[in-house]
Amino acid sequence: MAPIAQELLDEVALSRAEYEAIIDRLGREPNELEIGLFGALWSEHCGYKHTKALLRTLPNTSDRLLVAPGAENAGVVDIGDGYAVAFKIESHNHPSAVEPYEGAATGVGGIVRDILAMGARPMALMNSLRFGPPTDERQRYLLSGVVSGISGYGNCIGVPNVGGEVVFDASYAGNPLVNAMCVGIIEGGKVMSARADAPGDLLVLVGAKTGRDGIHGASGLASRTFEEQAELRSTVQVGNPFLEKVLIEACLEAIELPGVVGMQDCGAAGITSAAVEMAERSELGINIDVAKVPRRENEMSPYEVMLSESQERMLLAVKPGAEERLFDLFEKWDIDAAIIGTFEADNQVVVSEGAWQASSTPVVTLTDAPEYQFNSPKPDWLAELQSFDLVGLPDLEITPNEALLKLLASPNIASKHTVWRQYDHQVQNNTVIAPGGDAALLRIQGTQRALGVSTDGNGRLVYLNPRVGSAIAVAETCRNLACVGAEPVALTDGLNFGNPETPDIQYQLQEAIAGISEAASAFGIPVVSGNASLYNESAGSAVQPTPIIGALGVLENVERHARSAFQDDGDAVIVIGTDTPWDTFDGLAGSEALAVFHGTIAGQPKLDLDLETKVQTLCRSLIGGDLLKSAHDVSHGGLAVAVVESAVQGNIGVTIQHDDPVTDWLSALFGESQSRIVATCDDDDVDAVLRIASEAKVSATQVGTVGGDYVRVANVVNLPLATIADVWLNSFERATSG
Repeated sequence: MAPIAQELLDEVALSRAEYEAIIDRLGREPNELEIGLFGALWSEHCGYKHTKALLRTLPNTSDRLLVAPGAENAGVVDIGDGYAVAFKIESHNHPSAVEPYEGAATGVGGIVRDILAMGARPMALMNSLRFGPPTDERQRYLLSGVVSGISGYGNCIGVPNVGGEVVFDASYAGNPLVNAMCVGIIEGGKVMSARADAPGDLLVLVGAKTGRDGIHGASGLASRTFEEQAELRSTVQVGNPFLEKVLIEACLEAIELPGVVGMQDCGAAGITSAAVEMAERSELGINIDVAKVPRRENEMSPYEVMLSESQERMLLAVKPGAEERLFDLFEKWDIDAAIIGTFEADNQVVVSEGAWQASSTPVVTLTDAPEYQFNSPKPDWLAELQSFDLVGLPDLEITPNEALLKLLASPNIASKHTVWRQYDHQVQNNTVIAPGGDAALLRIQGTQRALGVSTDGNGRLVYLNPRVGSAIAVAETCRNLACVGAEPVALTDGLNFGNPETPDIQYQLQEAIAGISEAASAFGIPVVSGNASLYNESAGSAVQPTPIIGALGVLENVERHARSAFQDDGDAVIVIGTDTPWDTFDGLAGSEALAVFHGTIAGQPKLDLDLETKVQTLCRSLIGGDLLKSAHDVSHGGLAVAVVESAVQGNIGVTIQHDDPVTDWLSALFGESQSRIVATCDDDDVDAVLRIASEAKVSATQVGTVGGDYVRVANVVNLPLATIADVWLNSFERATSG
């Protein structure tokens, strides 16, 4: 037999060595269908070849944990009162680069179905987006399409989108990042599993008819770098949010029926991944007859049926005899349902078309993808960036007032309300804190509890120090929760990196996951779910390494929460985490100020995890004791930007002053050192707040007073609130409207 063509292997993202391993395991050459099955299941997207060993090092235990990481479609944690929460983050980067509207929309649909598969009602969405500079017309097109896709899908299915991030950097110009997180609520302990119960159980496909859209989405589009000349549109799925809405309701009703024992989303690699993973979890074999799969296109081959990534489809494992009531239910909802296979006592995956057997392969052979391990050294170029002289930066030829306005106009700093206003964030009537704050807050109906949810990531900091930068992503997303009063209980991670076959990316991956592990361990919380999106490159250039961290927090009393907006005239401003409001030169590492004013990314990010955990514990305690009237973390843009954001959101001015003199206003005002929170309290409560901070061994200092219609900082910034508000609120729309 002639050697298989390299073009065919490239089409399914299998290496020559992997193909030889398949032959060795099967004891024969695979046929065309089997090559497609292996390509999908051994793809980076499904098989996690380059990250499995690293992901095992993440903290994965907790008293609240109900479903272990990787065991099912999403992690599940107990939040008390008979409620549990399923949540997960996942990317749709490459599809969104090709077709931004459908790529983003189907990314939302897919993550919602992952949560639905756990038996959870989808409760909220968040997203984290990255694009190239908005001065470029294509980047504005991508931004518009992605935001429209997110809003178009999420609004139609009735799941509120309660926040997220939009960040711009040149490294994302050819490969945008579109990460979506979904949170779902489970009542009464009814957590579903993606597995059958016993041999003879039926495999039922429900939802949309199967077409040719999305073939090779997992193996071709998500598991290799872009080639500019490739035509990739056929690998992008097309979504139908109205069908998804009724599918959600039908599936939540179906799992209450006797005999429905398992549920799985048809996502990446379609029926192939969903059915084979169900068989693996069940420790059973499975027989699938593709002739029984409802189709919307004629003359589809078994290859096309098995690898189609048509959206809005779920697989159910059903006991024999229970199918009639199930079919009646889906007929009521006007949704297709068909028995397409059975679970068997053997260990084989058999795919047939009627009487003709198209393939038969062992389950374990299909699911046991190669596992690559590496230990790459720190690249020389990184050491040079980290040793950059931040003290010796040239003086700026602008005033502090001008610098603040320029920084507030940066698309990475300016308010993103023009994005958020396209999302319905009040549907379901659970949203207590909507987009625009540090974290969203969602009430749990029937209880006093609330959920805090946040996403965060900083590619610049991870680029400069993958370990520390990734730990900072964990710290900051947990700090966001602390600022609303919620205690973090679990994390999910979206790992967005370049080509894992290159030493530099391998170094970034191993260090980033180590940093996430260290930070999660410091907070005592597990990483319960996530997604690895690799090969994020174009024209030979990788995106900044961008782990996005999603955090879930619990607030015992929803009435005891804080917002980021300043509240009342006369309130005292306190900075928690430091004894002086002014930052140092170290805080300029990877900062927005360094990028905007000096056009560079350099420096050594730093994080003290012991201080960070103490600061957050103190903040939650003060909010729970009803002592703080606002709280806002110091992050992008430093202290001055944090103060401005709170002032504009509260429509009230502020004066910041301290006995320590400002020696270098750029670093003092705009440095981004970690573990700092700008808070306000009633003037009568200042002594109590500072005393409690001292008892907690956390530095805190009063730095000013809320009031008036100006923002004044250290006698170097003095601007009308109206001027600042106009710049911060309107610059993003100006920058992205072309």
